[in-house]
Amino acid sequence: MDQRTLLENMFKAAIAVAQPSACLPPFLPPKPRGRLIVIGAGKASAEMARVVETHWSGALSGLVVTRYGHAVPCEQIEIVEAAHPVPDAAGLDAAQRILKRVEGLSADDTVLCLISGGGSALLPLPLPGITLADKQALNRALLKSGASIREMNCVRRHLSAIKGGRLAAACHPARVVTLLISDVPGDDPCDIASGPTVGDASTCSDALAIVRRYGIELPPAVREVLESGRGESVKPDDPRLATCSTHLITTPRMALQAAAEVARSAGILPLIIGDSLEGEARETGKTIAGIVRSVSLHGEPFRAPCVLLSGGETTVTVRGNGRGGRNVEFLLALGIALDHLPGVWALSGDTDGVDGQEEIAGAVLTPDSLARAWALGLHPREALDNNDAHSFFGALGDAVVTGPTLTNVNDFRAILIEAAKGS
Repeated sequence: MDQRTLLENMFKAAIAVAQPSACLPPFLPPKPRGRLIVIGAGKASAEMARVVETHWSGALSGLVVTRYGHAVPCEQIEIVEAAHPVPDAAGLDAAQRILKRVEGLSADDTVLCLISGGGSALLPLPLPGITLADKQALNRALLKSGASIREMNCVRRHLSAIKGGRLAAACHPARVVTLLISDVPGDDPCDIASGPTVGDASTCSDALAIVRRYGIELPPAVREVLESGRGESVKPDDPRLATCSTHLITTPRMALQAAAEVARSAGILPLIIGDSLEGEARETGKTIAGIVRSVSLHGEPFRAPCVLLSGGETTVTVRGNGRGGRNVEFLLALGIALDHLPGVWALSGDTDGVDGQEEIAGAVLTPDSLARAWALGLHPREALDNNDAHSFFGALGDAVVTGPTLTNVNDFRAILIEAAKGS
């Protein structure tokens, strides 16, 4: 098996273990005395809904919203598509309809909420006084600011009529069972899709501090909601959440462990160096390059051959005119820092198949990537400075395109370090 195939097989294994068909069925709730209402949002929510229908023997109904291109056919659960990462009117309408679906429920009813990454943008229901255009502008500013996903979702929760526990409160007194596919560092349910069914301990003041930290300009209506405290979220001790339960059905670490098994089967030592790496993508690339150099040149802290596996969600502060993409930006920074170091191959990709706003999962870095780039007249540092790594790897023919994977457990990074010749 060649190096590229091994990396691709590890990526495929990470995606496969996070498929709803593999991880959801054991978490289905018992049949309620009343109705089962299925709702949800996220890039994996449509596939999660299909799995629920396949494994549920009784009557059910519901509505979930997923990203454009991620819908799958369901018979009893309505599937709606909307925009991600910048929300649109279709998502706004879906959020309003989901709230209508859970009106007037009784204690005999159960709401099964299917949440995965991307759900925050797909449920853009602003508080009164805030427009969809306000939310869209804020989302664009947050995405370009370099804020972490935790920080972005804190702001979103305090401007929403459905996130930050508000959806669960609207279901009261019904039982609410939330099944989560985690795409966030640390797997905090409050941060997955901005926590529509879990209590939130953060405050409007916290959201304002984040906005100030990144110098984000707020529309007057948005600032009023935060400064007045009108956007306060539902807190964890709210009695309306007493009948709610939350289950993480798959996580980034599980995906990395599946990839590690592939490496082990190929006789390569896998080393998981973290499932929640954050920070600027280019800085993370430089930092990990230092570890790779030490392994390759000195056999410390690990001996080659080995593969370094990591997950999490880095950020890109967009300053150039390129297309962004945190996985490809990480990879290009890694390659530049390694500076033609032989025997190092890497793959970095988003497990949902979309890196940034591109329908491209990520890319592969080879020992000769920089040499091939120079031969084509490409300038690696210029591409990095312009946040245009997608164009860089596309020109090399090294983009990784999966199409919608119907799941999302965040970023996947695998760096294969071969043993030095003669060692």
